[in-house]
Amino acid sequence: MNAGATRGPVTICAVTKGFGADVVALAHRLGCDAIGENYAQEVTAKIAAVGTDHPPVHFIGRLQSNKVRSLVGVVTVWQSVDRESIVDELAKRSPGAHVYIQVNATSEADKGGCEPEHASGLVERARRAGLIVDGLMTVGPTDGNPRRTRDAFAMVRRLADAVGVIGCSMGMSGDVEIALEEGSTMVRVGSALFGERPSATGSPEVI
Repeated sequence: MNAGATRGPVTICAVTKGFGADVVALAHRLGCDAIGENYAQEVTAKIAAVGTDHPPVHFIGRLQSNKVRSLVGVVTVWQSVDRESIVDELAKRSPGAHVYIQVNATSEADKGGCEPEHASGLVERARRAGLIVDGLMTVGPTDGNPRRTRDAFAMVRRLADAVGVIGCSMGMSGDVEIALEEGSTMVRVGSALFGERPSATGSPEVI
């Protein structure tokens, strides 16, 4: 096991996207540290339905500048900050916000995240803008290959250490063990807690 696994307590971010507001309330009763949501309209509707009976909300989906304003006051931590325009919009709309810089550690074109070589510059821009950078975030390879997954997570852990942040949000239901071995401090799990979620077409979706 990598020594990175001994970095301290691990936060559980319960991914409630695709589930109803009742699952958000359930996550609260289970004592989950946070909930993770991907879509602006969905999360605002859920939080309106549950009121204050929910853990802190982490936005983990692809973030668009024009959605930031509607999410201020709902989102506690912004995990998918991956470009300068998002940094600037958050600094304008939510001064002092807590953020994670998302890194595309697998070079997959359909994934969000900045290129690894740009992570340091984006962290510095966010700090200069007055945002609080809690860590880096990444998503493992789509094919779930264990070797590529481990390499991606290890690289992001090294990057986090290099830019001076403790937080590493990496690991989902299918690769959580590898993530923890490589120094993750936060895992984003949904199906492992609540079972398979129905997709828009009614087929199971696992995250």
